[in-house]
Amino acid sequence: MRGSFKVQIMIQLRLIFLIGLLMAFTVSKQGETIKIGLLIPDKEALAAKHGAELAIRKANRKGGYSGLPFQLVVRSTEGPWGTGSKESVSLVFDDEVVAIMGSLDGRNAHLAEQVATKTRLIFLSSWATDMTLSKAFVPWYFRCLPNDKQQAISLIQEIYIKRKIKNVAIIGTDNYDSRNAVNTFIKVTKSMNVTPPEQFLYKVSGRNFQEIFTEIEKNGIEAILLFGKPAFASEIIPLFQQYNTKQPVFGSLSILDDQKASSPDWSILEDIIMISSGQWFTEKGIAFQKEFQKVYGYQPGPVAAYAFDGINVIIEVIKNTGPDRDKIIDAFSKIDYKAGITGEIQFDKNGNRICKVGLMIINDGNPLVID
Repeated sequence: MRGSFKVQIMIQLRLIFLIGLLMAFTVSKQGETIKIGLLIPDKEALAAKHGAELAIRKANRKGGYSGLPFQLVVRSTEGPWGTGSKESVSLVFDDEVVAIMGSLDGRNAHLAEQVATKTRLIFLSSWATDMTLSKAFVPWYFRCLPNDKQQAISLIQEIYIKRKIKNVAIIGTDNYDSRNAVNTFIKVTKSMNVTPPEQFLYKVSGRNFQEIFTEIEKNGIEAILLFGKPAFASEIIPLFQQYNTKQPVFGSLSILDDQKASSPDWSILEDIIMISSGQWFTEKGIAFQKEFQKVYGYQPGPVAAYAFDGINVIIEVIKNTGPDRDKIIDAFSKIDYKAGITGEIQFDKNGNRICKVGLMIINDGNPLVID
């Protein structure tokens, strides 16, 4: 009996030792990298992934955080409605990321924000401009690009105030982001005491453009403003040329929603005046373009640029506070990141980026800043 008892004790001690080793290994394994989550629309939407990866590469070349490398964990929200929530939860509990960035449309960004709300984790939006995201007043929601209201103010100042244009038409599409951007623009025109624009809904088939063109001519429209994605812009802009419209054309940042891994086709947007993300006009921006082109083989657009800056802001906060989630939340609202290629990054009390929104025009296939 004694021998049997000793054997059992030895077995238990060995099990305890093995469990201890396993636990030590697990802790070591979890502590080997500092994980940052990235949500993208689908597996082919590589622009944000590449921008984020480039920021991670540069940070790790500089030693990461106290010798620990940063790791990007990428998940896609494609699939049935609600996938964004599922993937956000997985990033929090399975991957144990310290923060999440989303290069998403407004609807999917709302799902990620809801998860962040319940789990007390930073969610940084690097593409959604929907105003209602910041109106939820979640203390750990932030946005590193200009929202719909900020874009509207910049466009109104250029169109109505600087150019003295009064009769404006908006052409938009019936998707969530476009509708919200148009509604915000209308509200801002009223608050700034300028004449709200005429609104036209462009159907995907394009068959109603003749009706839109007729109304534009009949009502003496002096300028046209576009809200929609690149596919919409590439379809409707040639129709302006076909119908020989003379009005100046303006576009929101959504026109440059280049989520795919390809160089921006600036020639399609010739003479269009658009919101600028700023990365083409500075030495830092040019250096970013060259390095990005060298690594990934194509020119970065705004999606990649905002993702690059967004991850760099998260990394900067972690370097200042460590990877503790609560400390990251406290430090995020106080960040003043001056090294951004899209400009200096600070946040207001609702998590919106504090910024002056610039404009650019495409001339001879190149973006040029408008003073």
